[in-house]
Amino acid sequence: MKMLRLPDLNNLHFDMFLPEYAADRKVRSEMGEMKERTCSHSSNPNASSQIANDFCDRLQIYMVLTDLEKKAIGTICFLGGPITLMENVLILGVIATSAMLRRKPSYLFIGSLALADVFASCFFTTSFLDFHLFRRCDGPTGYLFKLGGVTMAFSSSVGSLLLTALDRYLCIHQASSYRVLLTRRRAMLSLLILWSITIFISSLPLMGWRCPTVLNPPCSCLFPFISQAYLACWTTFILILLTLILVAYALILWKAHRHESSMTSLQGASGARQARMRMDIRLARTFGLILLILVGSWLPVLTFMLVDVSIYLTRNQQRAFAFCSTLCLLNSAVNPLLYALRCRELRIALLQCLPRSCGFGRCKNSTNDLNPTGQSAEDNCATVSDDTLAARTPQLNSVCEIVNSKSS
Repeated sequence: MKMLRLPDLNNLHFDMFLPEYAADRKVRSEMGEMKERTCSHSSNPNASSQIANDFCDRLQIYMVLTDLEKKAIGTICFLGGPITLMENVLILGVIATSAMLRRKPSYLFIGSLALADVFASCFFTTSFLDFHLFRRCDGPTGYLFKLGGVTMAFSSSVGSLLLTALDRYLCIHQASSYRVLLTRRRAMLSLLILWSITIFISSLPLMGWRCPTVLNPPCSCLFPFISQAYLACWTTFILILLTLILVAYALILWKAHRHESSMTSLQGASGARQARMRMDIRLARTFGLILLILVGSWLPVLTFMLVDVSIYLTRNQQRAFAFCSTLCLLNSAVNPLLYALRCRELRIALLQCLPRSCGFGRCKNSTNDLNPTGQSAEDNCATVSDDTLAARTPQLNSVCEIVNSKSS
């Protein structure tokens, strides 16, 4: 009797019957080979070198600058980075050494802006030069850590600009209750919330919200390892902050224009002769310069990011984005000139802290110069009527003085 021989189940291939199983088996086999190559790099230096070379080759699609463009951007970063750092460190030092300035919410917001710009000058300059000029190939964790620092710095910078705009809005629109609405404690709480939000948002890629395909294929044409959903969310967040800044300054201008129009109608011809000195005109010029620099610095970068979410960018567009991103660094360099040094009290404190004034010791603490009327720091932007505001309008030379003159 002939015995029936059963097939060997170990050699039986189910892919002969299920094509889906065959495809899944092939994918798992490739993943196993990749894992095996990765795990064996410690014992096989050649394999480790090959993996690193393959990884760097994939990053080459982001390193698009020519030699001439590298020189131009390198010059901008090597000059703009240290200048931005020194300017903002100087502002931070002046505010930190002056007890009068530290007690005012307005200068707390300016200090937060200076601190964010210090981080921006450090993180952006080093990471940008490291990647585009020196072509350093970092792993996902290293690259996302550097990018997170840049994201945190610029997000906090724009957020501090928003708090500064809201401070000026409250001072103009809620002059009678300004000291009650915006205390030093509330200012510190708002800064704590701002920095907590920006740090959390910047850490999301490190916590796992990154490109699921890594670099094969890449999700974004502008940033390695970044998910398009995260890029869209961060861009929307910055656009919302910029929009709120524009709205706040528009409301300030509307309030100033309405006030000056009413005062001109009451003063008649004498008011018409002083039309050139009107507060709303000076505010319009100042805010126009501020908003022009702010929008001009951020709009090109944000536009490229939004386009990157929807379509595939060319190499020329990638190079244009690299140049536009340096505008954000230049904006951080201009911020001390627009927001800090236009304030008379801060300029006086700066002059007192110069070596010619204080020698080799501590800076002089002359509260009389900072507060000639003898009022306390909490009197910043106190109760004021439209008549007193109009009486002091010709003497105001900057937005910061308009805010601080409310106490006089």
